[in-house]
Amino acid sequence: MISAGAQSTPVDTSDPAFPADFLWGAATAAYQIEGAVDVDGRTPSIWDTFSRTPGRTAGGDTGERATEHYHRYRQDVRLMADLGLGAYRFSVSWSRVQPTGRGPAVERGLDFYRRLVDELLEHGVEPAVTLYHWDLPQDLEDIGGWPARDTARRFADYAALVADALGDRVGLWTTLNEPWCSAFLGYGSGVHAPGRADWTAALHAAHHLNLGHGLAVEALRTTLPRDARIAVSLNLHEVRPLTRSAADHEAARRVDAVGNRVFTGPMLSGDYPADLISDTAHLVDWPELIHDGDLATISRPVDLLGVNYYTPTVVSAPPDGQAPDSAAASEAGHGDGAQSPFAGCGDLLFHRAPGERTAMGWTIDPTGLTDLLLRLHREHPGLPLLVTENGAAFDDRVTPEGAVHDPQRIGYLRGHLDAVRRAIAAGADVRGYFLWSLMDNFEWAYGYGKRFGLYYVDYPTQARIAKDSARWYAEVIRRGTLPDPGV
Repeated sequence: MISAGAQSTPVDTSDPAFPADFLWGAATAAYQIEGAVDVDGRTPSIWDTFSRTPGRTAGGDTGERATEHYHRYRQDVRLMADLGLGAYRFSVSWSRVQPTGRGPAVERGLDFYRRLVDELLEHGVEPAVTLYHWDLPQDLEDIGGWPARDTARRFADYAALVADALGDRVGLWTTLNEPWCSAFLGYGSGVHAPGRADWTAALHAAHHLNLGHGLAVEALRTTLPRDARIAVSLNLHEVRPLTRSAADHEAARRVDAVGNRVFTGPMLSGDYPADLISDTAHLVDWPELIHDGDLATISRPVDLLGVNYYTPTVVSAPPDGQAPDSAAASEAGHGDGAQSPFAGCGDLLFHRAPGERTAMGWTIDPTGLTDLLLRLHREHPGLPLLVTENGAAFDDRVTPEGAVHDPQRIGYLRGHLDAVRRAIAAGADVRGYFLWSLMDNFEWAYGYGKRFGLYYVDYPTQARIAKDSARWYAEVIRRGTLPDPGV
């Protein structure tokens, strides 16, 4: 989101406690942890295909084995109970449930999620289902993928199948996770599956992801009990101009349009922003793309908005009209693709803000989370918020004694949880926080080299080892406050 600088809004911090009913959770995604990619009828997703393509992922890593959660889920649920989690956010593998993306469900695939939900409930952990975390069935990609309108309708059918199977025991549902990544990293820059680099296709995908979300909301409302809560999770960019110059503010406006408001506009306000339409008119025939009734469908009300945040986005106009080099877009922290993922923004420069960084190269700046939550509070008053992803990768090591000391992660989490608390103190209705991630896993194009987990995974043995941050987060949950990092 656009901000004039890195200074967070001043707020009253006199009360260090979180609300008594604040929901404490952790999150994962199916392809990153499940493994068992050809078990019980599951067929390839776009991430199976992408990760098996030479040169697409670090070290040629794939999610074929991942952390074997499909077979070890009972052990993993016990780890969640040890933390004291109030909720666990997981995604369902579309191609495990509906292998071709069409037709009836495969009951063996649904049975895994039934067993997982039952295990969670038995241990007092609320299941929170995400229907889509990037793993489109390859069969649907082969006939057009998200740039094709029919994929939105197929997604709604899939949503109804999962809701029918789990709706009696799951009360919190998310349609899409980070549709910006699906559209603009998958189809815009090519660093994510399916690996296409076409800005027009990316914008078409964004519209059909929006439409799929709205159609899924309709399907869920029809299928689920009336008290079920429905959300969508957006990785909204806290966009900051490098300087106070008019040119840099204009650069930030353009990135905000294609990085944020391409989703919040139609989903939350019922229309695409006029400046986005104008900025991208050379790429998309918007009147032809948007059919009658689309915007009403896309803007079906949600009960919660999920917010995923890791680091700010700093942008500028190139000096004296100088064209950016090919590495300029990668400084936004989204990998080194064939072109910028921000459609129509190939002339802009992205910058890493100064300061401490994670192993991903992302600057650690909790003020961005406070500012982002407060902007949403101002622009969409009355809409409850959830932080559905936040966390950090560091170069974790197991000591000879079998411990994993990760003081940097504890510092990161403490700063960002304090940022959430500050936003609440300033009036934002933030209902919960899901830490990314429960355990180390397959980190998409980065393979197994980036570790975000509270639990260290020794991949050869699949042993889980609690990091110091796991014990610290358990204490946060127990107290409802932020203990010192050494606790």
